[in-house]
Amino acid sequence: MPTNKRLRDDATDRLFEAILLLHDVDECYRFFEDICTVGEIKDMAQRLQVAKMLDANHTYEDIVTATGASTATISRVKRCLHYGADGYRLLLDRLQRKEEKKTGNDQ
Repeated sequence: MPTNKRLRDDATDRLFEAILLLHDVDECYRFFEDICTVGEIKDMAQRLQVAKMLDANHTYEDIVTATGASTATISRVKRCLHYGADGYRLLLDRLQRKEEKKTGNDQ
């Protein structure tokens, strides 16, 4: 499992373990509102939206228009999609499966 050695430590492990204890979207909102600024939350949400659009082969121009992300942010997310730790891929695949189940299109 690839992890960034500079990122991983006991405190960060505890943070991620705490996040895994959240039960629903409302609890996530409550926790993240306390631990992050609104801007930080919006930035993370934007990056995930950018990743989803890149994965669907949208152009940079479409992504900028839809998300307001800078081309630098889009490039960084694209680099992570192709050469990162596969975190975006993991979540995009799971979100896709969830959406397919929700709409009854799972195969």
